[in-house]
Amino acid sequence: MDEESKALLHLSLTKGIGTSTYRTLLERFGSASAVLNARKTDLADIPGIGTKLAGELSRSKDSVNIDKELAVAQEHGINIVPYTHEHYPHNLRAIYDPPLVLYTKGDINPSDVLSMAIVGARRCTYYGQSQSKRLARLLGQSGFTIISGLARGIDTAAHQGALEVGARTIAVMGCGLGRVYPRENRELAERISCQGAVISELPMLTPPTDKNFPPRNRLISGLSLGVVVVEASQRSGALITAHWALEQGKEVFAVPGQVDSPYSRGTHKLLKEGAKLVEDAGDIIEELGPLAETLSVDGKEEIRDPRSLALNSQEKKIFSLLSSQPKTIDEITEESQLPASNVASTLMILEIRKLAKQLSGKRFVKP
Repeated sequence: MDEESKALLHLSLTKGIGTSTYRTLLERFGSASAVLNARKTDLADIPGIGTKLAGELSRSKDSVNIDKELAVAQEHGINIVPYTHEHYPHNLRAIYDPPLVLYTKGDINPSDVLSMAIVGARRCTYYGQSQSKRLARLLGQSGFTIISGLARGIDTAAHQGALEVGARTIAVMGCGLGRVYPRENRELAERISCQGAVISELPMLTPPTDKNFPPRNRLISGLSLGVVVVEASQRSGALITAHWALEQGKEVFAVPGQVDSPYSRGTHKLLKEGAKLVEDAGDIIEELGPLAETLSVDGKEEIRDPRSLALNSQEKKIFSLLSSQPKTIDEITEESQLPASNVASTLMILEIRKLAKQLSGKRFVKP
């Protein structure tokens, strides 16, 4: 790590310093290194900092041991990615309070912007586990990275489903990566790190205490385009993840269960409140349809629309040529280099699927 990244790690290990505070300090001093070298009186004068936090920053110069944290990370094969680094996850950077640093084992790829979280109860039924695994397989085969929390039950099944079809998956821990929890998932965590990543915002040796998991859940939703809840009681932590998703403007989905099962009360509550009912991956892809944004993949800017994942190659080609600007069928035929009859039949199929809209004069747009 360069000196500025080490300074940012130092700030992340200082009590009371989060992303919003860091931004305030950065606006005043220009760099994390300058913040650490600032006088206590100058820090205390900044609105929102005050004498207490200025004192914490001043004391951290002696109490925070960066070299020890880096040594433990190196021992466990962990990378530390600062908020300012180009490899910091795109989706996570966009939330209100992203971590100042991210501990990662494995790789986070640009393609992981197309991610879906699958979460649910630790204590669950066979039905819940099978649905979690099934959805993870289907979404993984459609190009999604599967995000979950490595917990027992639904989370474990989601990671396993992704791994079984060769899809990428990311596990977000509620403890330091030096203490993988639960212990029986250590081998699973290793497999995930080879086909995705295991990540945490917490220092390396942080234990898995109850207070760590609600904040962890904001990262699960933050990394994803949406959250699928599979089996959850009325007090399940999965509902906290769904709440974070709504706060972050993400989509919330729920899988229905048995009406008399306590493990389905949380998911049914979400459905009553407006969550999208999910039976298969198509329900998720359809709901994400209007979400078309510029994503950076392998260093290139391109438009991605999740609706195209459910189409065959010819349908994808025609669909990719549509936009908010009307095009005639002749223009689409010329651009696609496909026979006119194929273009006409494909446009009809896209219309039926509500993926194309015909205007007057046989002009077509993407709805």
